[in-house]
Amino acid sequence: MSVSEDLKKERENQELNNEKEGFVEDANADENAGDVTPEQSPEEKMADIENKYLRLVAEFDNYRKRTARERLEFLVVAGEDLMKGLLPVLDDFERAVKAMNETDDIMAVREGVDLIYTKLSKYLESKGLKRIDAVGKDLNTDEHDAVTKFPAASEDQKGKVIDVVQHGYSLNGKIIRYAKVVVGE
Repeated sequence: MSVSEDLKKERENQELNNEKEGFVEDANADENAGDVTPEQSPEEKMADIENKYLRLVAEFDNYRKRTARERLEFLVVAGEDLMKGLLPVLDDFERAVKAMNETDDIMAVREGVDLIYTKLSKYLESKGLKRIDAVGKDLNTDEHDAVTKFPAASEDQKGKVIDVVQHGYSLNGKIIRYAKVVVGE
């Protein structure tokens, strides 16, 4: 077997291994990167190919590390944005607690807490959070978690949600908490 046939066979084996590992070569890579000049000895050719292979592996490892670092930075920044949005709500709660200690007007305190609740709800909705409506609907196990059954007041309430023990929520269309409900039987 000649040296060129050995190199071809080694290249094919390398490509098969790359496919098994999920590694795909860059489409813009130099097509002649594996070619060697005829003046080189077989040892020089092998050393050249090995050098190119090691460089390619190093580039891939650097890419993998860089993308992992970028993903982590993205999560940190996303969490920071959420916290900055919640700070005004926290400030409002602190003012409400202070007002509750200084006043006897329960209606003013109730209105203040309602405003804070509305502000928090609107902010969370703007970030993609949505409450799952359940009362009066048929039991849907994709959204609801039936915690108990209760005798239905009428025939049309059987199999429907009578009460919600804990509201469920979805975030950008993905259920993050199922609604805990009471079902009529």
